[in-house]
Amino acid sequence: MNNYVSSMRASDGSIVKFECHDALPSTARLAKQYAKINYPDRYIVFSETRPKNSSDKRHKDGVERGVFMSCILRPSIFPSQASLVASLAAASAAAALSEHTDSDIGIGWVSEIYCNGTSIGRTSLEAKLDSFFAYEYIIVNFSLVLDKENFPNRLTDLIKQVFENDNSSVELIIAKTIINKFLSYYSNLKTPEKFMDIYRQKFILRGQKIRCITNGKKESCKVLGIDSDNCTLIVENSKKQVISVNTPNSVILPKKIK
Repeated sequence: MNNYVSSMRASDGSIVKFECHDALPSTARLAKQYAKINYPDRYIVFSETRPKNSSDKRHKDGVERGVFMSCILRPSIFPSQASLVASLAAASAAAALSEHTDSDIGIGWVSEIYCNGTSIGRTSLEAKLDSFFAYEYIIVNFSLVLDKENFPNRLTDLIKQVFENDNSSVELIIAKTIINKFLSYYSNLKTPEKFMDIYRQKFILRGQKIRCITNGKKESCKVLGIDSDNCTLIVENSKKQVISVNTPNSVILPKKIK
């Protein structure tokens, strides 16, 4: 796949621009540069490979393969609704991946994605408010490492005709599935029941032990569930106190879940 820009009609009827790369160190960094110089709403930067983390021994060839994608949004939403965008991004990734593998796909909190109990990546947001406290842009990032065992190349022959008659990689096809799911959920942001149902179905931390950081100290907590309205994490600490956790940086999730 050479670098190119193509157009795609998404599931919500909108036309999105896909800028596709063979390899990029960071789609998020490039998308942020684009957002600052007024690239349009729903402009997407995608790469199917990136340099691997030097501490990760799984990829001996020096690169990770998967879905590395950033979508620029120019939303007209309140800051209080931004947390729902994070939840729907995770739900769209999990729902899309489940369509392309028989492996078990799950969601941690807020947006860690697991395949067969092992973390394969996450979704994230980066946003900028203008002087009127409205969003100048939100960048939604998808960073998912996909292996051949769970996402084999043979899927290309089975499903590529849904999108286009070319030799699109499995990674690009999955990326387009994710974007279709994401924009469908995003267009219904004011009625989040649909994607929150998917989020709850895919949430796999219930009953698991995680570590929470309180006043700079780490303690083991048991996950009880999530709040159905705002996706707040509900945990029980070592003193049997039930606590609501709102800040993702205050929890440490396991890389593997049994």
